[in-house]
Amino acid sequence: MSTKQFNVVIVGLGFGSEFIPIYKCHPQVNMYGVCRRNETEMHKIADAFEIEKRYTSYDEVLADPNVDFVHINSPIPDHGWMTLKALDAGKHVMCTVPMATTIDECRQIVEKVAETGLKYMMAETVVYSREFLYIKDLYDQGELGDIQYMAASHPQDMEGWPEYWERMIPMHYATHVVSPVLGLMNSRAEYVSCLGSGVISPELAEKSGNQYAVESCHIKLKDSPVAAHIWRFLFDTARQYRESFDVYGTKKSFEWALIEGEEHVLHTAKNPEHEIAQRITAPDFASRLPEAIQKFTTAIQDAEHLSFIQGAGHGGSHPHLAHQFATALADDRDPWPNAVISANWTCVGLCAHESTNKGGEIVRLPDFTLA
Repeated sequence: MSTKQFNVVIVGLGFGSEFIPIYKCHPQVNMYGVCRRNETEMHKIADAFEIEKRYTSYDEVLADPNVDFVHINSPIPDHGWMTLKALDAGKHVMCTVPMATTIDECRQIVEKVAETGLKYMMAETVVYSREFLYIKDLYDQGELGDIQYMAASHPQDMEGWPEYWERMIPMHYATHVVSPVLGLMNSRAEYVSCLGSGVISPELAEKSGNQYAVESCHIKLKDSPVAAHIWRFLFDTARQYRESFDVYGTKKSFEWALIEGEEHVLHTAKNPEHEIAQRITAPDFASRLPEAIQKFTTAIQDAEHLSFIQGAGHGGSHPHLAHQFATALADDRDPWPNAVISANWTCVGLCAHESTNKGGEIVRLPDFTLA
């Protein structure tokens, strides 16, 4: 492992705070600074973690020559322009999902990464969760056989969350369900067809420009006989939060637990009927990480520094995300997902809503996401 360290500034300290202790422990990262517009809250976090460099201005972060990369955790509408400004300033970028809110912003980011040679990674949690890593292992080892079909759902009632969610369209925040169905076989989406269903309150419909409660999308995988189905909602539908991923193969199939806290189900073909289904718990994959950050795949409490639990978020994915990007910088390789893949995953949702507005017409993914 390279001993070179890279200076990171975390931008946005809500969800972003989760990554501070991980970066502080990672052997290839120096937790250089934090940035938040709310100065009082910024100092509170920086004091807790004894971080010296503090910014309330994003422009000041980008003007600092010592900053190697930014990890953007700002509200969704800021992702596109913040990423482009960072790339223009010569900074590598890891950004939480989605990549951007328009196809044009995604295109600009892909072009800017190609032009500058800088690294970009969309920090999609699902494809580094223990469940996905477990399913990916089964697939890579041939235990699933040929994939026949995939499905993913992300129901979540966002009432009471920050106001900008009321202006969000369900499929515009779809990467948590797009990424596993495309990531398993390293596929790209070629085209989509999506239908809207139900209605939301007139107030929410006016804010978002979307009248439907649920958007349900079929994805055709490029150069593959396989299709996938994903669905999303944000408001006015009764369902416990769930980010699920179901995979159906010729040999084995995996189905996500219906209720949080229950076990998943693995089906094995050709067994006696009563032995086909087996309840399983996905193993942890901390052993794939440097020893110093392995603890962050499970819940830990550092009472001296934090009032919130560190680690275990999003299926133990956070340290895997940090490690993926740090090693991509150290090894001078593309992270996974890189800019083009991130654009394909993000544009699935953007194209899906376009299809919704056209009554389910097929909408093809833009060419720059298929390169």
